[in-house]
Amino acid sequence: MNSIVLLYGSVIPGFLDRVLKGGVGEIVLNAGPMVQFVLVILLFFSVVSWAIIFEKLRSLRRADRESKSFLDVFWKRKNLSVIFEESKKMRSSPIAEVFQAGYIEMSRLGKVKSDPDKAGNPGSIGSISTELGGVDNVSRALRQAISIESRKLEKAIPFLATTGSTSPFIGLFGTVWGIMDAFRGIGIKGSASLAVVAPGISEALIATAAGLAAAIPAVVAYNHYLNKIGIITSDMESFSSEFINIVEMHFLKKVD
Repeated sequence: MNSIVLLYGSVIPGFLDRVLKGGVGEIVLNAGPMVQFVLVILLFFSVVSWAIIFEKLRSLRRADRESKSFLDVFWKRKNLSVIFEESKKMRSSPIAEVFQAGYIEMSRLGKVKSDPDKAGNPGSIGSISTELGGVDNVSRALRQAISIESRKLEKAIPFLATTGSTSPFIGLFGTVWGIMDAFRGIGIKGSASLAVVAPGISEALIATAAGLAAAIPAVVAYNHYLNKIGIITSDMESFSSEFINIVEMHFLKKVD
C-alpha cells in the first residue's frame, strides 16, 4: 500500500505538469494504440450524447410551448372542428396530437345528419354516436396516441443512459491498459524513475478523465429529460381524461 501511495504521489504531479506544459493533445497523440482507440470510442459517445442533449432541449421546449398554446385554444374555443384545425398548426405538441387522434376517432364513429357521405371527414361532425362502445373506442384511440407520443419523446434518450453507465468503465479499461503498459515499460527499462513511469500513467489517467467527461453530462441530461417527459406524459393523460369527460357529458346525455 505504501509503495502505491508513493508511486501515485510521484506520478500525479508529473501528470499535472505534463498536462499544463504539453497539453492534453500531446498526451493523446503520444498514447498507445489501445488508449487512443478507447479515446476515440469515448469521443463518439460524447459527440452523439451532446447532439442528443441539444436536440432534446430544443424539441422538448417546443413541445411544452406548443402544448400550452393548444390547451389555451382548447379551453377558450367551443367548436371542436375549429380546435381541430388549430391543432394542425401545432405539430410539435404531443397533447394536440392526442386530441387529433380522439377527434378523428369521434369523426369515424360520427353520424352526419346533413350529409351521411361525409361521415368519415374529420372536419364534419354533425352528431356523435352515444353508444358506450363508441366512447370506449375514443378512449382507446387516446391511449394509443399517448403511447405513440411518449415513444417519440423518449427517442434517443436511452443512448444517454447507455453513455452514462458504460463510459466510465470504458475509460477505466483504457486506464488499466495504460497502467499495464507503464509497468511493462518499467520491466523493460529496469527503472521505476518518474521519467519512465509518468508518461504511461498520464496516458492511462486521461482515459478515465475522458470517460467521466462523457458520462457526467449524459447522466445529468438523462435524469432531467426523463423527468420532463414524465411531466408531459402526465399532462397528456390528464387531457385525455378531460376529453373523455367532455365526450360523455355532451354526447351520452343525449340518450336520456
